[in-house]
Amino acid sequence: MQTAEEVKVKVDKEKKRMKKDKKKQKKEKKEKSLNPTSSTQQKPDEITAAPNKDDIDIVGGRIVSYSATVVNNISSEVQDDSRGCTLLLFYQYIEPMLDENSVQDLFNHVQSTGDKYTITGRARVACEGLNCTLTGSYDNIRNWCKSLRSYCNEKHFSETEFKLTDHLPPGQAFPRLHVFRVEEIVNYGLAGKRAPSIHMSGVHLEPSEYHKKMTEDHTVIIDVRNHYEAQIGKFAPPENGAKYIDPLMRKSTEFPIWLDKPETKEMLKGKQVLMYCTGGVRCERASALLRTKIETEEDTKALGIKGVFQLQGGIDKYFRDFPDGGWWRGKNYVFDKRFSHAPPVLENKERLKQDVDENEVLGNCEACHKPWDKYRGKRRCPTCGVPSLICRDCYDADKNKIRKLDRSIRCELCVNEGITSKRQLREREDEAMEQYEKKLRQQFGFETSSKQQSHKKPVIKTRSAPNPESITRLFIKNMSVKQVDQEQLCELVPGVTHIEWITDRKTQQWYGAVNVEVASPEDASRAVGSLNKQKIYGRVLHCAYSKPDPKSIWPPPNSKI
Repeated sequence: MQTAEEVKVKVDKEKKRMKKDKKKQKKEKKEKSLNPTSSTQQKPDEITAAPNKDDIDIVGGRIVSYSATVVNNISSEVQDDSRGCTLLLFYQYIEPMLDENSVQDLFNHVQSTGDKYTITGRARVACEGLNCTLTGSYDNIRNWCKSLRSYCNEKHFSETEFKLTDHLPPGQAFPRLHVFRVEEIVNYGLAGKRAPSIHMSGVHLEPSEYHKKMTEDHTVIIDVRNHYEAQIGKFAPPENGAKYIDPLMRKSTEFPIWLDKPETKEMLKGKQVLMYCTGGVRCERASALLRTKIETEEDTKALGIKGVFQLQGGIDKYFRDFPDGGWWRGKNYVFDKRFSHAPPVLENKERLKQDVDENEVLGNCEACHKPWDKYRGKRRCPTCGVPSLICRDCYDADKNKIRKLDRSIRCELCVNEGITSKRQLREREDEAMEQYEKKLRQQFGFETSSKQQSHKKPVIKTRSAPNPESITRLFIKNMSVKQVDQEQLCELVPGVTHIEWITDRKTQQWYGAVNVEVASPEDASRAVGSLNKQKIYGRVLHCAYSKPDPKSIWPPPNSKI
């Protein structure tokens, strides 16, 4: 704990820094008024991401921090460490995997230290490791990282790379902390004995090395993210460099099946294989799976793949090292309150409306097809459930009942693949999965146990239940604690706007019950009709309309998603 004298020294130091920054801004403003053609924007090579003194003194080890104020026009209040919000991204696989007692201890540590330091966000805890997207104050985030670094005598997290973005607006903080027990920290359907060893993952390249690698011929670059993410932004290597490949996935569980397809193997034949994702975690299992197949499967070994490489720290870290974007085009989809963001220099241009190239908008509105790259609202594709890319004008037209966003408005993948119903998509997915499972049984003797079957994505037939009072609040209980998180709940109940996770009074742990608010009475009607008394992840759900208590506040503060 810092002494009063140390705190005073730190505060005085920060005041001096802020005073110096204000003088610099005043000088730059004066210079700009004298010379309108000059620019106060920092050059790309002046924007750096590296540990600062606090990172080294408090956290130590591998850490990269970056201030959102470097290129963004953010108020001085946000620049004050005590007022701004810090975003933390990290993951850590653990081998050998934790036993049940150890993973529960880790769960309790994440929860208790999160509460202690007022941390918010999402933490996925599994026997195989930890995957977190968290927010908190400048000091509290660093102290939380320090506590995790030292957890279990630094046995598991001494080499973890923490990525911090400081001085974000307070509104970009998550409302509360959700710690979930899951089977995999990224759901590939590769839990337990199916999981390739993380020691088999690809060669980790720092952004500068990866950037250079993208210019080499006889190279392919696989986007390990979902297609709706790639739809608004991706790497575009030079013409004679790496060839970009989008596996066209809706979810990560499709990756092992895609990797096993003959047409995929043909694309990889004789090539160097690069992989990338948002923060690096999805590449770990993906690259390990490919390298394992090279060693254990004759047909994959015969492809003559020249090496498997992955981007250390993902797109997030690449932007820190290449703030002008490098080989990146468009926006990076993220799973936090920013929703998406461009490389810092381009983000700043967009904020200041300076020379923004409309060709950098890669996506299109699914309704009117005009260029658009902002995922907003809670609408999802009516046939497959991925987020819908709908422009503001089309949302407003639907809201004002001028032009309805009906079931014909589907995601790009469903349109291109001719998918018009959930049943059609489910049958196609089941057929592909059965063929893949059959190969695993023949090759490795894997059996699909009843437990594994219960963990498949649930098949839900859409029905409606009468809702004469137009209630939009629902009570749902008996959900699987290990399988259901915020993402899964939003898939089960389309149109969710607020979630109240009901926790045990003694342990403060979620036990499978929620109160939710949905966007419309029709959404509530479909949820009750489709989910009540249905078996989801091996448990029979109870889903009912639930009028708010007039004496209480509903929706409660900090429950909006």
